[in-house]
Formats: sequence, C-alpha cells, structure tokens
Amino acid sequence: MSTEKRGTTTLAIANQKGGVAKTTTVASLGAALAELGQAVLLVDLDPQACLTFSLGIDPEDLELSVHHVLTKGLPATDVLIETEDGVDLVPATIELARAEADLLTRTGREHVLRGMLDDLAEAGRHYDWVLLDCPPSLGVMTVAALTAADGVLVPLQCETLSHRGVGQLLDTVHDVRRFTNRGLEVWGVLPTLFDGRTTHARTVLETISETYDLQVIEPPIPKTIRFAEAPAAGRSILATSRSNKGAQAYREVAAALLARGAGSGADAR
Repeated sequence: MSTEKRGTTTLAIANQKGGVAKTTTVASLGAALAELGQAVLLVDLDPQACLTFSLGIDPEDLELSVHHVLTKGLPATDVLIETEDGVDLVPATIELARAEADLLTRTGREHVLRGMLDDLAEAGRHYDWVLLDCPPSLGVMTVAALTAADGVLVPLQCETLSHRGVGQLLDTVHDVRRFTNRGLEVWGVLPTLFDGRTTHARTVLETISETYDLQVIEPPIPKTIRFAEAPAAGRSILATSRSNKGAQAYREVAAALLARGAGSGADAR
C-alpha cells in the first residue's frame, strides 16, 4: 500500500471479544482526531453496523454500503458519507454478514480492503487517518483489515475474562505479518470501561502488559453512562458531552496517537 505517498496512517481497531467499547473507540478517536485538524475516514466492517448507527445513519435506510464495495466492485466514493462529527464514513449494513462467505473463495480476499483504500486515494480522497472498525471475530474481514493497516489498536475491558482472547488476536497478527502485511505493528492495548477505584482493574492492566509485552495506551478510558447515551443522539461523545471525562480521555489518546503517527514515517507528505 502506498502509505508514504498518501501520508495516511491506517489503524485497525480489533478485538474478537464483543462489549469492549470497540465501536465507541473508533467513533470517539475519529472525532477527536478531526478536532485536531486531521482528515479522518472511518470504515464500518461489522455487520451489526453499530458504528454507522452511532454516527446518526440508519443502516436500514442505506441501499449501498461497504459490502457492495468489497464484493461487487462498487467505487467506495459511491458509498462515502460525510458525518456531522467531521469525519467521513464508509457505512455497513446487515448485508455485510454475507461478505465473509462471498470472499472466502476469492483469490486475494485479504487485499480487498487495501484495494478500496488505494482506490479512494487515486480518486483524490486524501485522509490523514483511516480507522477500521473490525467485527468481533478473527474471520476474513478482520484479516483484510489487518492486511490494510499500518497498526492495530486493541481496546480491552479491564476484566480478567476480557483478555483471554488477546493471545489469539496476536497469533492472527503474527500470521498477517508473515503472509500479507510485513509492516503491521501492534500499537498497544487501550484500556476501556476502566474503573480506577478497583484494584482488580489496575491488576489486569499490569498483567496484560507483562504477559503479552504490549504497550498500554494512556490514559485508560473511564466507565461512564455518557457512552451509552451518545449513539442515540447520532453523534460521538465528543459532541454530546464535550467536557465529560470519557471524552477528555479519548482526546488525550488521540493526541498520543497523532504523535506516534508523526514519528512512524506515515506522515511523509
């Protein structure tokens, strides 16, 4: 992928376990990066289309989505939506559930997402950041996202059972590095739904860092009811509760990612 030419940092947000605030992380980081003056594209790769819904778009009202781009060859520009949060979105619908089966027998299926992003660049759509909201599985779609990405960020709920799948995800990352994307880097674990008052949450964080030798992205994202309320408003928490501690935490994480992206060579413009 011509990352250097485009000056784009593509980040896959992945964890095959559901309920870890993955979609909230994509929407909130996207909005926070846009606040920092970055051009941002979000790609919804989950058939449940939670990201699409949370940005104020009803998936049931959409005739075209990422499914048609990846399996039917439709130009991504035909499905691109500009959202009120200042980010562009390639939306998903329930039809995406068929994409795994459609792509399974296709040669080069791991590269369909990379091809979509390259096509967007060739169409003159420049983005500083592309955030990929991976489905809660390690199937074809997640592998395609990892193949297209410069890095992977793992949102993780700070509970013992939540990090049991991290090893499996890292095995998949290892395979992707071997076969389809040598440059893929694990940027780290982002603690979500964090309750700093509990010793358990802090212990889990320390365990993850030691067990998998992964960087823990700071600050952890605190547990707050505002995250549940934001999707109903069709906006990210940065728009609905600007001064909320969760919104502030995502702004700090976005600033840290921006610094990392600038130092990784992906900013060569």
